[in-house]
Amino acid sequence: MGRHRSDPMGIARLALVGLAVLALVALIVAGVLALFGSLGSEPEPRPSPTPTAAVSSASPERVPTVLVQCLRERCPTVFLRVAGGDVLLNREMVRDEQARFFEDKIDVVLADSASVRVRVNGVERSPGGPGERQEFTASRE
Repeated sequence: MGRHRSDPMGIARLALVGLAVLALVALIVAGVLALFGSLGSEPEPRPSPTPTAAVSSASPERVPTVLVQCLRERCPTVFLRVAGGDVLLNREMVRDEQARFFEDKIDVVLADSASVRVRVNGVERSPGGPGERQEFTASRE
């Protein structure tokens, strides 16, 4: 006579394998969603097609509080945030990329101040030496 009863251990193993497959699929879906979410979560400043000189001749209400332009192939970390508040930029920049912000007070930290051109209220700041770190707060005039 053959066995007609189902094997409880076989069903348990199948259930475990099924749960493991579901968990793996859930992890993959969560990873893909997190990747797509991180790609679109922070808009990156784009290089401006207008020359930097045009910024200083703009009307006073259009002159950014801080304008940072990368002068090298890669510029080490540029950190800008509303004074005591939200982070505006915290990353490396690439050649000719510009970041402009119009907030009233902005904390600025430059990992290598010689690698970037910085204008505060339309006035260019003196660069530091190669590799020199600079920290300052820019205030709207």
